[in-house]
Amino acid sequence: MKIFYIIITSFIILSCNEEDKNKDIVYLSPDCGCCHDWISHMESNDFSLEKNMDSNMYDVKINAGLPIDLASCHTAIINGYFVEGHVPASDVKRLINENPNNIIGLTVPGMPAGANVPGMEVNDENANFDVLAIDSNGKSSIWSHYE
Repeated sequence: MKIFYIIITSFIILSCNEEDKNKDIVYLSPDCGCCHDWISHMESNDFSLEKNMDSNMYDVKINAGLPIDLASCHTAIINGYFVEGHVPASDVKRLINENPNNIIGLTVPGMPAGANVPGMEVNDENANFDVLAIDSNGKSSIWSHYE
C-alpha cells in the first residue's frame, strides 16, 4: 500500500510541474498602460494570461529565443511560443491552430500605433505593420500584414 501512495504522490508532483510549464504568462512592466491594454485584448479573445511584473525583460526575451532587434515591450509565452509586443489575438490563435514546428514565436517589433494595433489604439487611423514569425534559427518571415 505504501508503494501505491508513493506512485500517486509522484504522479501528482509531476502533473503539477507539467501544469506550471504549460501556463500562459506575460512578462511586463507594471507601469505600462499599453501592455495592460494588450492583455485585456487577449483576455477578451479567450486567453488567460498570468501576469509577471519582471524588471529584467532583456533576459526574458533572450531566453525565449527572440532576436533582440525584433523586440517590443511585453513578452508572453503562450502554448510554448513567445508572443512579443502587440500581436493580435487572431494571429496567436492561428499559430496555435497551425502549430508549425519550425516557428518559435511571433513578434510585432517596436511600438506601432493605430486603431488596428491591440493595446496601441491611440488614434483613429490604422497602422501599417507586420506580424513576424521567428524560426528556431532566429530568421524572420511575415506571418501577417496589417494596414
